[in-house]
Amino acid sequence: MDIVTVLPLAFVMIAGPQIISAVFFATSESWRRASSAYVLGALMSITAVVTAAYLLAQGVGGEEESGLSGIDYAILALLFFAMVHNYRQRNQSEPPKWMGRLQSATPRFAFVLGFLLLGLFPSDLITSLTVGGHLANDGDPWTYAIPFILLTVLLLALPALCVAALGERAQRVLPKVRDWMNTNSWIISEAVIAFFIVIILSG
Repeated sequence: MDIVTVLPLAFVMIAGPQIISAVFFATSESWRRASSAYVLGALMSITAVVTAAYLLAQGVGGEEESGLSGIDYAILALLFFAMVHNYRQRNQSEPPKWMGRLQSATPRFAFVLGFLLLGLFPSDLITSLTVGGHLANDGDPWTYAIPFILLTVLLLALPALCVAALGERAQRVLPKVRDWMNTNSWIISEAVIAFFIVIILSG
């Protein structure tokens, strides 16, 4: 069941500059190499953070006999922090100007950005820590995190996959999708985080 419950958090991972960067790479001249490098960097960082959180939570201990455990309270604190962070960022209606340079970025830069953005960006770091900690706290195997990781990188790869399938039509539509996501992604993130908080409190 935990495989299913953590999957929605993949949408929190890609909401904001993460998916916007993926769109910029997908509409660049060397979109195949840049997008592949970006997704690979993201894959490595997400896997590393989730694994570290899982091992740390295992070392701290499992569930309490009744009620919430210490790890549950730590996860809830992280999730509340993520909700506040997303809410405070909601009025950023335009992507940062530096993102415009991504269309001429090298694959090496794309890889580093994917690694850092999906590994160290506050909402992503908190979400990956939450997934790893929650699975370990519930006594689930690490492999339960694999669907979450794969869904996250698949969502990041979607802009490039659309370009590969639809060509110029996708490159015309993607900027509109990027603008919509930049304006409304915080609502999706808040809803998913609230859903996960309810799951923890009712568990």
